[in-house]
Amino acid sequence: MPKILVIEDEAAIRRVLVKILSEENDTYQVEEAEDGLIGIEKIKNEDYDLILCDIKMPKMDGVEVLEAVKKIKPETPIVMISGHGDLDTAVNTMRLGAFDYISKPPDLNRLLNTVRNALDRKVLVVENKLLKKKVGKNFEMIGESEAISQIKDMIEKVAQTDARVLVTGPNGTGKELVAHWLHQKSERANGPMIEVNCAAIPSELIESELFGHVKGAFTSAVKDRAGKFEAANGGTIFLDEIGDMSLSAQAKVLRALQESRVQRVGSDKDIKVNVRVVAATNKDLKKEIEAGRFREDLYHRLAVILIKVPALNDRREDIPLLVNHFTEKIASEQGTAKKSFSDKAIKLLQDYDWTGNIRELRNVVERLIILGGPEVSEQDVKLFASK
Repeated sequence: MPKILVIEDEAAIRRVLVKILSEENDTYQVEEAEDGLIGIEKIKNEDYDLILCDIKMPKMDGVEVLEAVKKIKPETPIVMISGHGDLDTAVNTMRLGAFDYISKPPDLNRLLNTVRNALDRKVLVVENKLLKKKVGKNFEMIGESEAISQIKDMIEKVAQTDARVLVTGPNGTGKELVAHWLHQKSERANGPMIEVNCAAIPSELIESELFGHVKGAFTSAVKDRAGKFEAANGGTIFLDEIGDMSLSAQAKVLRALQESRVQRVGSDKDIKVNVRVVAATNKDLKKEIEAGRFREDLYHRLAVILIKVPALNDRREDIPLLVNHFTEKIASEQGTAKKSFSDKAIKLLQDYDWTGNIRELRNVVERLIILGGPEVSEQDVKLFASK
C-alpha cells in the first residue's frame, strides 16, 4: 500500500489534497503534517513512498525540507506545491532533486498524474537498487586470508578516487572481480561498467572496438559506430588481458589516457570522454616491455595503483569459504538443496594443486555436487576431482 505524506501549512489545501488522494485510490495511505519540522520528524521515523510539500511555510520552508529529505531518505520522490509567486523557486527545486511541482490550487488531473508517475518512479528506483545489490553479489570477493584482506583494504582506499589500476595475477584468480569491486564502490557506480577482452579481439579490429569508426572507414564499416571508450563515458572501462593488445592500439589508448579524448577510426574529430581505466593481465608487463611488445609509457600510465591477485595455491585457507560459496550459488542456480562437504573432503581439496585457480575450483565443486553423495566425502573427491 503506497504511503504518502502531505506537508502543507494551509489547512484547507491540506484537506483538499488528502481528500483527493484518498478518494482517488483507496489503497493510498495518506498522512498529514502542518509544517516542515513536523514533516521531517515523520520522515525520520517512517518510510514514505511519496512526499507532497509546500514551498512557503513557517519554521521550515519547502526547499529546506527537500534538502533534508535528500540527505535522510534520498530515494523518496518529493513533489513541491507552489503558489503563483513560487514558480521560479519550484523550478529551481527540481534542480535540487524534486521529482516535479504542482501549482495551487491543484488541478485534479495534473495532481493525480504526477502522483502516479512519482510512485512508479519509486518502484523503479527500489527495483534497480535490489538488482544492483544482486549483481554486486555475483562479483563478491570471498576470502579472509591475509592476501585477500589486503586487496579488500586497498580497494576501499582506491575506489573513491579516479586513479588508474593495473590488476595482475594468473588466469582464473579473480582479476575481473577486483575490477567490478572497484567500480561498484566508486562514485561511478551508477555509470556503465564496460568490459573489453583484448585477447579475444583480432588485432585488426581492436582499434574499432575501443574507439569506434565512421562509415566507410573500412570495407565492412557500413555506418558510424561508437567504441567502448564512448560507451563507458561517466563510468569505468575494464581492459582485460591488456598485455595482448597490439602496439598500434596501445598508442591510441595512451593518447586517450593523456588527453581524455578519442578518435573514431577514419575520423579526425576528437571526442571527449570521462572514463576511469582499470586494466588486467596475466603477463609480466616489464618483461613484455623488454621484449618490445608493450609500451613502457603506457605501463606507467596504467600502473598508478598495482593490485596483485594471488594464486589459489597461495591462499589455501580460503578454500573452505570458497567451497561453501560455490555450493550455495550452484544450489540456487539449479534449484536444488545445498550439499555439504565433509571435513576430510575439504582438507583433500586444500591439498590439491590448483593450477586453474578459482575457476578450476568452481568447476570441481560443481562436478562433486552432481556426482557425489548427499554429503560430499573424501572418497568422492578422490574419484571425481582428479585432474
